[in-house]
Amino acid sequence: MNSADVNDAIIKEITIRAPAERIFEALVDPRQRLQWWGAEGQFQTTHMESDLRLGGAWLMRGIGTGGKRFTVRGEYRAIERPRLLEFTWLPDWQENAPLTIVRFDLNEEDGFTTVRLTHSRLATERPRESPRNWQQILARLQVYVEDNEASN
Repeated sequence: MNSADVNDAIIKEITIRAPAERIFEALVDPRQRLQWWGAEGQFQTTHMESDLRLGGAWLMRGIGTGGKRFTVRGEYRAIERPRLLEFTWLPDWQENAPLTIVRFDLNEEDGFTTVRLTHSRLATERPRESPRNWQQILARLQVYVEDNEASN
């Protein structure tokens, strides 16, 4: 897994042994997302809503460390199945949190898909602390997709 911090963005990459369409589906299907979106011992998503269209709203709820409940919401800005998904990100655990952008670029080649996640508009150090779990989230996506591919 590669990662980089570029000015106002955090960029993470992972290569998954699965078609881009399968990964895209795991990203947008609320039932599937509940099964893998989280970080071991830190937080787990318990509810997901998704109106998958440009301008459509999405919402996630979950439980964080110490049983504290959280909500993250946003709207879809770009949907190009199966290679691009972009949405706004607004968490409730930060007071006056800025609206940031999360983008997934999927590039499939020879049965493997490189997933590049970019979380941008992280103008100050405080908002940059929020998405530190992206590496764990991508790792859980990889396990979820590859395990389900192997069982098909």
